[in-house]
Formats: sequence, C-alpha cells, structure tokens
Amino acid sequence: MTYKIEGLNPENFAGLFAMDAAGLESVNARRVTAGADMGWPCRVSLLDAKVGESLILLHHLSHDVATPYRSAYAIYVRETAAAAATFVDETPPVFEGRPMAFRAFDSEGMLVNAALALPGQADIRIRELLEDDRISYIHAHNAAHGCFSARIDRS
Repeated sequence: MTYKIEGLNPENFAGLFAMDAAGLESVNARRVTAGADMGWPCRVSLLDAKVGESLILLHHLSHDVATPYRSAYAIYVRETAAAAATFVDETPPVFEGRPMAFRAFDSEGMLVNAALALPGQADIRIRELLEDDRISYIHAHNAAHGCFSARIDRS
C-alpha cells in the first residue's frame, strides 16, 4: 500500500507574515519564535522549526467537510517555508519523536477508523489503516496537543 503526505500550500499563509500584531490578532493568529528545536512543527515544510525561527500560529480549518467531523485547530507555519513538502511511502520528520493520532475517513468525510502511533510506529499504523478499502484519506494529528499535522492520501 503506497501513500503520499504533503505539506500545506504556503501561498495560503504568505500574507500573514506581512501583518503586524494587530492584523494577526484580527484573524486569530500570532507571530511566535521557536523556543526549542522540537515542538514547533511547520505544516508546510513538515519540519520542526529551530530555536529562534519565526512562525505564525494560526487557526486552521483542516477538515472542511459537511459532516460532524468538520475540524479546525491551531497550527504553526514557518516564515522560511517556501514550498510544500512531499513524502511518498515515508513519514515526514514532524511525525518522528512524538506520539501521533491518525483519523481515517471515507470519501464522504465520515470517520471509519483511528489509530495511535508511538514514536517510530507512524508508517506501520498508516499502512494498517489503508488496508481498509473504505478509507479514502487519513488526517495525522499530534496526539498530545491534538493539532492537525498533515493529510495522508493513497498514492
């Protein structure tokens, strides 16, 4: 079973970096600086920001479906993230070193199954979920904080 994980399109966030603090607050966003080399996962590059890097913390609609599973939460985007990362049949760096939660959906956006993965288990759990033909895509979330990490599609 092959799969593809892509970061979010950076064009969707480009205007945020030109905003001042008041402008960011008006759209439920904040400029933050990474305080560690892990814990500031960018949803475009699918890399953790490094200490001192500038990011935007914003409210993001990650599952825009007309079902009870419509979902939004806070995400980080690195200012230096110029292109969406793509990973085929491998997990991105932001999945490593942290527990992940996977929510598997059908083509209508209804939840079919879910799984937790401890560090090092993400690839295995993704492949197990995709064995079910009803599953169209998976949303990965950081298990502890609950924030959306990336969408996983069959490839």
